[in-house]
Amino acid sequence: MSTTVSRSARASRVARRGSRLGLWIRRMISASGVFGYIFLYTPIIVLVVFSFNSSRFVSSWEGFSFRWYRVLFEDAAMGAALRNSLIVAFSSTAISTVFGTMVALAMERYRFFGKTAFDALLYLPIIIPDIAMAVMLLLFFVMSHMGLSLMSIIIAHVAFNISFVAVVVRARLVGFDRSLEEAAQDLGANELQTFWYVTLPLLMPGILGGALLAFTLSLDDFVITFFTAGVGATTLPLRIYSMVKLGITPEINAISSLLLLASMTLVMLSLILQRKGGGSPAELV
Repeated sequence: MSTTVSRSARASRVARRGSRLGLWIRRMISASGVFGYIFLYTPIIVLVVFSFNSSRFVSSWEGFSFRWYRVLFEDAAMGAALRNSLIVAFSSTAISTVFGTMVALAMERYRFFGKTAFDALLYLPIIIPDIAMAVMLLLFFVMSHMGLSLMSIIIAHVAFNISFVAVVVRARLVGFDRSLEEAAQDLGANELQTFWYVTLPLLMPGILGGALLAFTLSLDDFVITFFTAGVGATTLPLRIYSMVKLGITPEINAISSLLLLASMTLVMLSLILQRKGGGSPAELV
């Protein structure tokens, strides 16, 4: 009897120790998560706060002011760079979204010669370093005797954006219910009508997600743009880089804060659109 009691007491102590150890582990994991968020987001918060600093020096706070936002909107060179960035981002996003969706459908639904090799080639822009792809694209433009301009930047951005769009759309196609397309065709719809009224609405959340990703990558790309941009084709990242070389000013903090706001707005818009388009398949049909 005493042996049974001692074993029970020993098991109880082990259980309490395990419980305390588990509690400390959970606390350490929570603390590491908190410190991780602080490490990641503190510089962003400081950047946004100091964009409202009235001082010319980012190291000293002199008071709250919208001075640098007024300077930013009056900067003609910055406005031209923003216009170029939007032209490149919208153009490359539109082209890469169309072709990326087509590639995803072809890779997911059809079998053809060289499919494995093409699949590996599709993931290449995601895997290889940006500097390697930038050099390859520059050599391509030089060998094809094509001048560097906004058009060359758009072509370069399409070259790597197609892969990202295709990956996102293919992920949406994995759980796609083909019986809905078969039901539409049984009811008299042809292939074009089936695609337009059934397939496309069901794929729209994935297409929008891929388009958002492509737009974001195109808007803030620096390395590939730096190698493929010509005279008069300065985009916003290139303009910011040229300003940073002369010293960091609150104007750079202001444009960075606006880019952060734009990115957050695009993410929220994408989530809203995906929620509206992410109903049940029965509702969409």
